[in-house]
Amino acid sequence: MRPQRHLRLQCQKRRHTQLPDVVSPAVRSRMMSGIRGKDTKPELTMRTGLHALGYRYRLHDRALPGKPDIVFQGRKALIFVHGCFWHHHDCHLFKWPKSRPDFWREKITANQVNDEKHIASLREAGWRVLVVWECALKGKTRLPVGDPVIQASNWLESGSVFLEIRGAD
Repeated sequence: MRPQRHLRLQCQKRRHTQLPDVVSPAVRSRMMSGIRGKDTKPELTMRTGLHALGYRYRLHDRALPGKPDIVFQGRKALIFVHGCFWHHHDCHLFKWPKSRPDFWREKITANQVNDEKHIASLREAGWRVLVVWECALKGKTRLPVGDPVIQASNWLESGSVFLEIRGAD
């Protein structure tokens, strides 16, 4: 058998089999626990851009449901910057993990339920809510640089009660 064909066959076989994790479960656990819940790169991008436009805000207000990432107290508006994986966004950045599928399905579904519950209670309390998805800021569907910040600024000035900024389709 020619070496190139042999290699191609091996690659085809690998696509259909689950590869073992390259690190131990303990190391994988440590790596996953190191993923930040706040001060993420997408969040910092939004904060930096809005601050440069003159907006002042509070961060992660624990008194509010869901601890919103950015809070504009005087405007009664807030922003959640959601990671597409952790909040199960329907985009190219989300894929169901192959290992421990039951655990991940339960965890990510619970995150979605909590998001809906928090947004509903914030809206009932009179808060305006903006959700910025990670795919709007990175990946193959990201919006042009600065667009999500400009959209957020326009939303803040408009008085609209809800907006979702997502990557280009």
